[in-house]
Amino acid sequence: MGAPASPSLALVAGEASGDLLGSLLLQGLRQRWPALRAAGIGGARLSDAGLDAWWSSERLAVRGYVEVLPRLREILRIRREIGDRLLGPDRPDLFIGVDAPDFNLDLEVRLRRAGIPTVHFVCPSVWAWRAGKVLKLRQAADHVLCLFPFEPELLARHGIDSTYVGHPLASVIPMEPDRAGARARLGLPPDGTVVALLPGSRAAEIQYLGERFLQAADLMRRRRPALRFVLPAVPALRPQIDALTARFGLGGALTVVAGQSHDALAACDLTLIASGTATLEAALFKRPMVIAYNMHWLSWQMMRRKRLQPWVGLPNILAQDFVVPELLQEAATPRAMAEAVLGWLDDPARMAAVQARFAQLHRDLRRDTVQLATDAIERLLQS
Repeated sequence: MGAPASPSLALVAGEASGDLLGSLLLQGLRQRWPALRAAGIGGARLSDAGLDAWWSSERLAVRGYVEVLPRLREILRIRREIGDRLLGPDRPDLFIGVDAPDFNLDLEVRLRRAGIPTVHFVCPSVWAWRAGKVLKLRQAADHVLCLFPFEPELLARHGIDSTYVGHPLASVIPMEPDRAGARARLGLPPDGTVVALLPGSRAAEIQYLGERFLQAADLMRRRRPALRFVLPAVPALRPQIDALTARFGLGGALTVVAGQSHDALAACDLTLIASGTATLEAALFKRPMVIAYNMHWLSWQMMRRKRLQPWVGLPNILAQDFVVPELLQEAATPRAMAEAVLGWLDDPARMAAVQARFAQLHRDLRRDTVQLATDAIERLLQS
């Protein structure tokens, strides 16, 4: 049985990082099948890549156990409705869940039981936080596309088929980012030290981290008046961020831009960044960083009990070492963040060493991700 000449796919990406990964995959699939049809849940990037977005991924962008409660009924309703639609007249040849395991895995179980092949793109971090998810993943996915080289062996021990495809951003992000070009695009001065502030892409992250990041920036500026800051804001969160920035006297020292997180990372010298997939993007841009995170105390207690490793940030997990500082929960104070960022600036040799380490990580993750992923999807369609 061969793959359809013009397959129809359903795809669900749950937040900004999934929207980016999904768009890169969908672009590659369209090169293989120009008449391919794709629908589901995504953001602006996936829509630009040709996804018929029935719902915006911003509707699913929430992290934490307590933080999800106000949105839980809506999220469960969306999952039920998209499942009903995909099992009706809009039944696809294949479903691809892009990350968002709390939403996608249960949906994939339902679709797979009804005979729709399922692919999960991005192995859930069962090696760091979610050991129990591997059992649900085995029920949910016919195939998993893995970003990291150690994941297929781990999944094989649980009877899960997978392919290591590398990280698509490792092929998109240049080995030598264009700092001068990025600064020009963002209206930043060509010289001087720039710190990128990335407090997250979810409303709850701005709630718990936004003010702390801006307070840290204010403390840094008092110590080093020449510092400049750039903060890329998800458009939907811009009013929330603007309300916060208005409370601080950073003035012309702070530039807030719409999206453009990659330009911000290319333009900066180092970054203060929320824990999440953006930390890997920062590593691929070879930027020293300070990773911080804060959430509702009850969510933190629940997540902490599920930790399997001493590290939270992806660069540290992949290096199996604290190559960059992590400031979590009570430790994520504005003063501690400011001191950790300034600590990088006071030690150029340490900055150069971590940049060399990130360059090696970039080389390790660089594969023809789209080709490998598309090949795996075609084999599944053929079977």
